[in-house]
Amino acid sequence: MSERKVLNKYYPPDFDPSKIPKLKLPKDRQYVVRLMAPFNMRCKTCGEYIYKGKKFNARKETVQNELYMGLPIFRFYIKCTRCLAEITFKTDPENTDYAMEHGATRNFQAEKLIEEEEKRIQQEREDEELNNPMKVLENRTKDSKMEMEVLENLQELKELNQRQAQVDFEGMIDRYRELERVEKEREKEEDERETKEMLDRALVKRLRDSDSEEEKEECSSSKSTMFSTEKPTDILAADSPAETQGTSAAGPKRTKVESWERSVGTLGGGRALGSLVVRKKPTANGNKSTTAMTAGSTSQTASKAPTADSASKAVTTQNGSSSLSLLGAYSDSDGSSSE
Repeated sequence: MSERKVLNKYYPPDFDPSKIPKLKLPKDRQYVVRLMAPFNMRCKTCGEYIYKGKKFNARKETVQNELYMGLPIFRFYIKCTRCLAEITFKTDPENTDYAMEHGATRNFQAEKLIEEEEKRIQQEREDEELNNPMKVLENRTKDSKMEMEVLENLQELKELNQRQAQVDFEGMIDRYRELERVEKEREKEEDERETKEMLDRALVKRLRDSDSEEEKEECSSSKSTMFSTEKPTDILAADSPAETQGTSAAGPKRTKVESWERSVGTLGGGRALGSLVVRKKPTANGNKSTTAMTAGSTSQTASKAPTADSASKAVTTQNGSSSLSLLGAYSDSDGSSSE
């Protein structure tokens, strides 16, 4: 059974690899590769920031006539993510890094610049000392002086640390904690005192409210008892001096008139309704007989106890009596005369 993935290929006996035609490619041929930005950079065209690790589909080519110890140097072409401007950088095998070439500026390379400056200064110093022995002596004197200054500064730092070592930091922390605890207790006491004062004020207010409610209840109960003793129609009554005088002399008829006056109201003789009641005028023939009968009835009321008819007539003869009382007396007189 043949293999699905062929690992061994068949070569016929007459196979000659020299007869295979070779593909001739240009030396500056470019390949499309997938890579990530090796450092942070900023586009010169639009100012867009491109962070380290951003993936690009880049074109790669080999730099012509540039080698480092036999190693080729490659150049990469990418495009800005915002304005599509072309950015190029190439490999730097000497410093094991990449070098920006065109289209952008590299960010965060201050450390690299400092290292390059230190290397340059060191190289210049070595070149000067190579042919000038006096320069070597001068540089050594400067180095020794700098070392002495460094030692002095170090000694000062040690003395300062010893002074600070005598300070009891634990004691300082304990005192601070004690002060903090006292402050918290004081705040707690103030809060409790304020809470107690608020509760006392609320209690006093509640007592005052309860006292005022009791007083209102007492007033309402006294008013209710006062109103319960009187009749509901007493407030409509308007007692006159003439009525109070004739109460003892009147009988059940007077009681009837008073209840009428309380429910309807009194009508004075001088008011508008007083003119509505007119006494019945006696006839010419029976003038003398009526006068005699009136005199006889008057003498009877003086000698005997008051009855209902005499009480009503007494009410009608009083000064200042109401119109309704006159009306009642008038009806009684008609009944008696008819009888």
